[in-house]
Amino acid sequence: MRTTYMAKPGEVERKWHIIDAEGKTLGRLASEAAALIRGKHKPQFTPHVDCGDFVIVINAEKIALTGKKMDNKKYYRHSLHPGGLKVTTAKDLLRTKPERVIESAVHGMLPKTRQGEKMKLRLKAYAGTEHPHAAQKPEVYELRG
Repeated sequence: MRTTYMAKPGEVERKWHIIDAEGKTLGRLASEAAALIRGKHKPQFTPHVDCGDFVIVINAEKIALTGKKMDNKKYYRHSLHPGGLKVTTAKDLLRTKPERVIESAVHGMLPKTRQGEKMKLRLKAYAGTEHPHAAQKPEVYELRG
C-alpha cells in the first residue's frame, strides 16, 4: 500500500525567481507568478502547507494590457471615511505606481486565507530593472506561452 506524500513546513526549500514584465500580458504573468508563489510548480505541492517560492517582477511599468483596459480598467480603494472612495484607471496607476498593477493582479489569484496573506509577502514588484535582492541569487524565470 502506498501513502500520499505530504510536505511538512520544515522541509520546504524556497527559491527566488525573477520575471521580466516587459511586453508581457498582465493576466498571464500574474497567473504564473501566483502559481510560483503558491508552490504549484513543485512535485511536493501540498495545499495546506505553504511551500511556494519568492517572485521578483521587474520592469512593471512596461507590462502590456490588451484591448481598452488601459482606459476602462479601474482600481478602487477606500479611506474608510464617508465619501472616501478613490477610483484610478490602469493608465494613471501605471504612470504613478506601476508595481501596484502587478501586485493587485497576483494578489487576486492567491487564496483569501491567512496562508494567502503570508504568500502575498513573497511577491516583490519593481518599476525598473533594479532590485535589492541580488544576494538571494534569483533565477530568471521564462513565462510559458
